[in-house]
Amino acid sequence: MKLTQATIGYINIFEKVTGANVKDCIEKDGNLLFIVEEGNIQKALKGLGKIESLLKKKILIIGHSEDITKFVLNLLYPEKPDFIKFEHKILTIEVQDSRMKGRIYGRSRERLDWIQEVVKNYFDIEEIRVV
Repeated sequence: MKLTQATIGYINIFEKVTGANVKDCIEKDGNLLFIVEEGNIQKALKGLGKIESLLKKKILIIGHSEDITKFVLNLLYPEKPDFIKFEHKILTIEVQDSRMKGRIYGRSRERLDWIQEVVKNYFDIEEIRVV
């Protein structure tokens, strides 16, 4: 987890406007992902419009959880996999619907690689598999 001066500034603005505690801020493709503490989601969502207009960026808000399966569910939202299990440092996401599986993978496996990168910042995993 590397914070730049810009992301620290984004975190400060976000916390001042919303009152939510931020665990991390990740900038990707001109969008900002804020990972907020679990109990602060409602606060963060209330100030979402104001933050987007202030920063002139699309904002994504994810709730952090100490439970890896719940954290991955938060990252995957609005997709709802059938089952998630974590064994031997491998996280397996089971999905029956092929369209949903495609949305989890993303174009050229882009979204799944990004999810794996974010999850590795907080949990000791080797790989995420979608079956």
